[in-house]
Amino acid sequence: MNIWRNLANALVVPEIRNRILFVFGAFAVFVIMVYVQVPYVNLQAWQGVLASGQFLNFLGFLSGGALQHFSVIAMGITPYINASIIMQLMTVVFPNIKEMMQHGGEEGRKRVGLYTRWLTVVLALAQATVMVVALNRSNVFERSDLAYLITVTLTLTAGTIWLMWLGEQITDKGIGNGVSLIIFVGIILRYPVYFAQTLALGEKGGLNILGLVIFGLIAVLSLISIIFMYQGQRRVPVQYAKRVVGRKVYGGRSTYIPLRLNNAGVISIIFAISILLLPQQIASWARQGAGTFWDAYSQFIALYFNYNSFLYNLAYFFLVVVFTFFYSSVVLQIQDIAENLQKQGGFIPGIRPGKPTSDYISKILVRITAVAAVYLGLLAILPNVTQSLTHITTFYLGSTSLLIVVGVALDTMTQIEARLAMRDYRGFIKQ
Repeated sequence: MNIWRNLANALVVPEIRNRILFVFGAFAVFVIMVYVQVPYVNLQAWQGVLASGQFLNFLGFLSGGALQHFSVIAMGITPYINASIIMQLMTVVFPNIKEMMQHGGEEGRKRVGLYTRWLTVVLALAQATVMVVALNRSNVFERSDLAYLITVTLTLTAGTIWLMWLGEQITDKGIGNGVSLIIFVGIILRYPVYFAQTLALGEKGGLNILGLVIFGLIAVLSLISIIFMYQGQRRVPVQYAKRVVGRKVYGGRSTYIPLRLNNAGVISIIFAISILLLPQQIASWARQGAGTFWDAYSQFIALYFNYNSFLYNLAYFFLVVVFTFFYSSVVLQIQDIAENLQKQGGFIPGIRPGKPTSDYISKILVRITAVAAVYLGLLAILPNVTQSLTHITTFYLGSTSLLIVVGVALDTMTQIEARLAMRDYRGFIKQ
């Protein structure tokens, strides 16, 4: 009830209402661009390429169906996400970038943002080039001259750059993280299609009522567990020593360090599924050529590494667990937390400052990350298990989509609540 009350209060405040309206206006422009198709594309051949593998369908799911329509924004915002992840990983290799992000202030964040944008352009251009060359060999384009292929490559790259710009505008003039909201609305756009396909299957008598009930229960329990996992945290108590300055006493207060249960978010699942789907996409392309090796490779993938196979789900679970530990260690710098705590005169009760503090926090982080890793691994293979139990294949209950939708919705509502609290605070100051 608090969520709906805060949303109603936000619509009353002109500043917040205008920001919310700006976000929905940006969503409308995004939906229009989804259906702006690249010219001279053989849609029938393109649909055949999409049906040959799940890797492109996964990318299309994150783009709101733009890839299925071969829109000018067909590549979606994926290159920007990859660029942001690469920049975060580079902080481990290059200390200068880490110093710039943490201690460079507003100027440092702007410079890192500029590097991220340029890296996005490079990745988008590379992805568009590979995509156009591969699709040209599959006879997807009705024209194959060099000028047309270059035009399509630059168009797809420009589409990703435009989405990156739109996301930044949403962040500045709207509410929430713009890039996350673009992915959010892209996922939401696919759900009506899934509902329509499921209803059509039900009208033909292809749905089992018991399977539909089980599917609904799994969906509800998944949403509830994701919310608890997303908001769960381990609070490490911290005590600040008292300091006497003149006649005044400072410090002596108690607080805590909030360690999130899931620090990797959805990144670990995206990494894992990208690695797993790539061999299947290669196998689908390899069938077009002749050769004993590629034939044997395709048969092996189809027989032992399909989506319902035990080997695929085991590898999926293992990769999610590994990437969850890896990305959590990158995002959360334990050494920096311990050093900052010591500089501010804080300490964990019963733990000496310095290395013992970092070791203690690391031990806690390993425990909570283990719980999150196992949970995310089970959540990752949940869609395949759900389809096997319910035999409902028209509605894909994706773990990635659920995590993104719930996470973005909660983050956006948190920002709305923060702006409402700031408004009340300003009103108190004026009085």
